[in-house]
Amino acid sequence: MTVRAILSCLGVALTAYLAARGLIWTSPETVERGWLLVLALAIYLPVTWLWIFAVDVRGQPKAAPGTPTPRAPGWQVVLALITTVVVSNITFLAVTDEGRTQPFVTWVIGAIGALMMIVMARRRPVAAWTGIALLSVATSLWLGPVQALNLGLVGSIVWVAAAQLVVFALDRAARDAERLSELQQAASAWEASQSGRQRERRLHVQRALQTAGPILSRTIENGGNLRPSDKEAARRAEARLRDELRGNRLLDDDVRNEIEAARCRGAAISLFDEGGLDGLSADDLTAVRRELAAIVRESVSDRLIIRTSPDEEIAVTVVGRSSGEDAAGDDDHVDLFREIRRPR
Repeated sequence: MTVRAILSCLGVALTAYLAARGLIWTSPETVERGWLLVLALAIYLPVTWLWIFAVDVRGQPKAAPGTPTPRAPGWQVVLALITTVVVSNITFLAVTDEGRTQPFVTWVIGAIGALMMIVMARRRPVAAWTGIALLSVATSLWLGPVQALNLGLVGSIVWVAAAQLVVFALDRAARDAERLSELQQAASAWEASQSGRQRERRLHVQRALQTAGPILSRTIENGGNLRPSDKEAARRAEARLRDELRGNRLLDDDVRNEIEAARCRGAAISLFDEGGLDGLSADDLTAVRRELAAIVRESVSDRLIIRTSPDEEIAVTVVGRSSGEDAAGDDDHVDLFREIRRPR
């Protein structure tokens, strides 16, 4: 059984107990219009239990467990205030002056106070205090202010005030819990991003060791005296490290192999990733890299410049330049220009 169900049962028990007092006529000789007493009960109980159980009467989705109870609709507020005015007057009207202080009459003070407490719990504070004001006016007119306070009006006011404090505390706790949940989600996201960056850094370090480790070992062993082949291998290792730093999102194993093959045949290749691939899914990145590997494989240019594009349609541009006699005074000329479009 949920907490809401338990509180609803307690509310029904309390209001039923208060209403039952109206059926025990300890001084029947003072009752002039008994049917009004019965009518007061017939009006009070259905309206009160409607407020207790009709939580989702506006067609809104049911609240999740632990969330605050939704506010009651306006028509329920009007119904509760009408009930306050009618019940608190016809009960006293049903008896003589001598019977107005009898428990089967003054039950209405505590009963209306309990109804207004429920109204407050349903987040209608203005309506709850308005009902208490109407009850205070009615009982003061029928009993007098002092006697009304002595016969239960103080308790009704305290009930409503306590309910408002409880609602305020619950709302604040709900806000704090929501804020804590947001902070936990942010902390989890930050931790996940840091873990991803750490894994990426470890991969970069491993690749750097695999690439530069043998060259550095030979350099140390030979005292810095490298053969031409070792110098060429060192230049290619430096280029591979530069690729990992400048264009990591452009690379996979196929692209790395094709770039290495192009460098072995004498091409100079530069990669620049300036954020143009952000937002692409893993499958889209795979398609872009597959096309890039094919372009590098087919190229015959002396120099390749591979750069991501901020354009909404183009993901990567590849420019190839080669030296030639017809370059019109320039050192080289463009002999390759390809664009890799963003996958749809």
